[in-house]
Amino acid sequence: MWFQLFVVLAGLFTIVCAAGDYDWFMNHRKARLFVGIFGRNGARAFYVVLGVGLIASSAITLFAGPK
Repeated sequence: MWFQLFVVLAGLFTIVCAAGDYDWFMNHRKARLFVGIFGRNGARAFYVVLGVGLIASSAITLFAGPK
């Protein structure tokens, strides 16, 4: 349960930073790869999709986990 909560928070953080177009987030060395491939707006869309995926996968494992 704690791991899923951490993943949800990471997903929310990713979505907020991408939607806010924060320079410190988009200029990070790991994000520069995606900015180089997709452009700045494409990288922002990628990170929003990534955040939604993190939240969805965490919700699925939380609610459909072992019983």
